[in-house]
Amino acid sequence: MRNLKNILVTGGAGFIGCNFIHQLLEGEPEFTGRIINLDALTYAGNSASLTDLAGQFGGTRYCFEHGDICDRGFVDALFNKYGVDTVVHFAAESHVDRSIYGPETFIKTNVMGTFTLLEAARNAWKQGDGVVFHHISTDEVYGSLGETGAFSETTPYDPRSPYSASKASSDHLVMAYHHTYGLPITLSNCSNNYGPYQFPEKLIPLMILNIVEGKPLPVYGDGKNIRDWVYVEDHNRAVWTILHTGITGEKYNIGGENEWENIRLLHTLIDLVSKKAGLDPEKVRGTITFVKDRPGHDRRYAIDCSKIKRELGWTRKVGFEEGLAKTVDWYLTNTSWVDGIRSGEYQHWVEKNYGERD
Repeated sequence: MRNLKNILVTGGAGFIGCNFIHQLLEGEPEFTGRIINLDALTYAGNSASLTDLAGQFGGTRYCFEHGDICDRGFVDALFNKYGVDTVVHFAAESHVDRSIYGPETFIKTNVMGTFTLLEAARNAWKQGDGVVFHHISTDEVYGSLGETGAFSETTPYDPRSPYSASKASSDHLVMAYHHTYGLPITLSNCSNNYGPYQFPEKLIPLMILNIVEGKPLPVYGDGKNIRDWVYVEDHNRAVWTILHTGITGEKYNIGGENEWENIRLLHTLIDLVSKKAGLDPEKVRGTITFVKDRPGHDRRYAIDCSKIKRELGWTRKVGFEEGLAKTVDWYLTNTSWVDGIRSGEYQHWVEKNYGERD
């Protein structure tokens, strides 16, 4: 089992990253080290997601560094300043629609940012002793499935969007740095995450908030695209397990074994939110609007996560119905967080980088 002391978490103010930091500092008593959160605070990053941790652990076990993963000098300085022995690389542009309208940002952050981190890690660890660079990726790198089957770790890559292509590129870079230079790495590809702190452009929080606010509920195509959903805490437990006991140079698929059609998921959310918010679910259903399908929209994703279950002993703990209920409760309760992340600063950033498209 690896001894992790100074963990550099990239993108720790984003959805999965901030949940990971909360989980380590509040829910993993065996972790007594320090977390250095490096985040550029673009539109989807929110330092308010970690305010409580900064107050409780700041200065000793939690440090925030505002910066760009593409800034090599800044990244090198962080390795030297904190004696970084572990990298957990969450930072990425991740919204498929935005990658279609503005691919350059995705190539810069997801490819060049990963390259910069790998170079800094390689430079710092030339005399290394088995510390690890863990790269978080997506099942979208595998492309689209038919009606049967699931993605395994050996499935050939077939990305269909600028986003998935940028993540596939970063995956290959990470593996290449292991094979070429011997850099100790692990890599994981996960299915769709959901839970607290997710930016409200993504499907589940978007629909929750639109239902409450009486806005239209847009559904791409016929609504029958299928995704596998994993609760963010289960995903992060898998990452923590890989960090501790994963085999260097190996990749692991992380999934919820939980496939849902988008339209079925939406109807379930309508029932849940309507009950909690005192709405008429049938009236809400009348706001469902089918819109033109997204270009290159993958039909179905499904993850075979038998490797991490068999080799590392991880299993998911949160069922989908339980996870959805917890997620709905969180968004209905944390309205100030939602208002803050959808503030004018966010709108300015989106318009500057992507124009006025949604």
